[in-house]
Parts: sequence; structure tokens; C-alpha cells
Amino acid sequence: MSVVDPAPETGALSGADPGADAGPDGGGAVGPRARRIADHAVRALIEEVVLTPKPGLVDRRGGGAHPDMDLDLMERSAEALRPAFALMVAAAEGRTPGEALRRRLGAHGRRAEQDMLRVTGGVNTHRGAIWALGLLVAATALHPDGTPAHDIARSAGRIARIPDPVVPAYAEPTHGERARARYGLRGARGEAADGFPTLVWSVLPVLRISRAAGVDEEHARLDALVGALAVLDDTCLAHRGGLAALRSVQRMAAGVLEAGGTSTAAGYELFTGLDDHVRRGGLSPGGSADLLAAALFLDRVAGPGAHRRE
Repeated sequence: MSVVDPAPETGALSGADPGADAGPDGGGAVGPRARRIADHAVRALIEEVVLTPKPGLVDRRGGGAHPDMDLDLMERSAEALRPAFALMVAAAEGRTPGEALRRRLGAHGRRAEQDMLRVTGGVNTHRGAIWALGLLVAATALHPDGTPAHDIARSAGRIARIPDPVVPAYAEPTHGERARARYGLRGARGEAADGFPTLVWSVLPVLRISRAAGVDEEHARLDALVGALAVLDDTCLAHRGGLAALRSVQRMAAGVLEAGGTSTAAGYELFTGLDDHVRRGGLSPGGSADLLAAALFLDRVAGPGAHRRE
């Protein structure tokens, strides 16, 4: 799997990738802006993982549905992605979406996976985040600082719709891809190709509106996660529990928001019930976690924009 194709894994991590190093036409040297955007991406990943409690996900309490993961491993994994994120920004600056850029980003995405697997001892901690944030850091580089989030996401969608010429179409699908095909879900590929609508029109607005209403930062971020759980067809949930589990989590999350969010007594009680339900079922909403990290990233790099669809 590369940053620009969330499905295939076969062959993507084998050996060195000649396109992974920035060359004369591969995206120049990594400058201050590239480092700054990469820093924002890594910071968003770390802020997502330390947020506690999160249903079924790694947090300060432990690994959730992931016995092979913990907070320290996730933080080290996030830090390992910094060089590849910076290379993605450098590759995209001054360019437009096209096959040449897609090829470079795919190479840097495979480097990111190699870096991740090296520091985690082979554990897949951030493959989905490499896909989502990789697209978004590159799309951010295509625009001036302060560009509205929906414009950045639209550019990310343009990149995502271009096939990665290096990855074979017959490569073995991931669990998420199997769930997407089995249940007819959009999945990470569809969310990105459509310009991240759940991220831009649900998750990020919930984060910003909660803050504007006076909600403290921790509960605003929990509300944003719940916003993702309520509407995202999270293939990680569908893989582990089927369509019924996905829909039950969506209904419970919607109930939390309808009760006023996690900062209210009624909303937090429902959120605790959601947390228990997910943990008992061994479920893991990894796609929703990726969108929370993406929202924290866009919140820093994007302008205020609009909270409603154009």
C-alpha cells in the first residue's frame, strides 16, 4: 500500500524504491515550509493517539482492540513518518496534480511504510494515516498558506483519483478493501477520491463548532471523533464486526451528538456506553481515527473556510 493507493500491498514494500529520493525533477530539496507542514502532520497523529478515551483505539489506557500496539509504539511510528511527509510536500510544491506527481508521492508513501514498519517491528500502526495525511500534506503544498480546507481536500481528491502506475491492479486487497467490496462501502479510497467530504463537512466542522461553543479542547476533539463515527462508513469497523456493527456504532455516535456531545453529562454517558460497546466487541474504528488526525492537521494549515457545503 502506498500513500496514493490504500488497497494493494503486494510488492509495495519490497526493496528500495528508486523514486523515493527527491531529485532534480522529483521535488527539490526539503525547505522550511515542507518541514513545517510535516511537523503539523506528525503533531496531529500524536495528538490523535494521546486523546483519551477513544473507543477501541490506542490511547493512554492501552491498545484497545490492538494488543500489539501501545501509546509509545504509536508515537514512535508517527515520528518516523516525518521525513517522508516532508518529501511529499517538497515533491508537490510548485506542481499540479498529474501522473508524474502521483508517481513521486507513491514512492514517498512506500518509503513512509518502510520507515513505519522498521520502527514498529512490522506492526501496521499508520498505514491508513499515511494514505490520508500523505494526500493532504501534498495537497496543502499545492496551495498558499491559509487556503480553505475544502480547497485543499478537493486537490487531494484530484491526486487520489489518479492511479499509482507502480502498484499492480491485481495486488492482494487489504482487509478494508475486502470490507468495502463485500458491503458496498466507499472506504478510504472513495472518501479520498471524493475530496474527503466526511472530513471537510462533518469532522472538522464539529471540532471548530464545539470550540466556538466554549467546549474545552479535549472534549471538542472527542466530539470530532464522534462526528466521524456517526457518518463515516468505516471499513475497519465493518471488517471486524460486519455491517451490523458499523451501523450500530454510527447510531450510538449520532446519539452522543444529539445529546449535546461529550462535554454534557447526557452525551458523555452515551459516549461511555459507546466506548464499552466497541471495546466488548473487539472493534476498532481506525478510519475514524485517521479522519480525526486529518482534521487536526487541516485545522492548523487551512483557513477558516465554511462549515456548510457550497
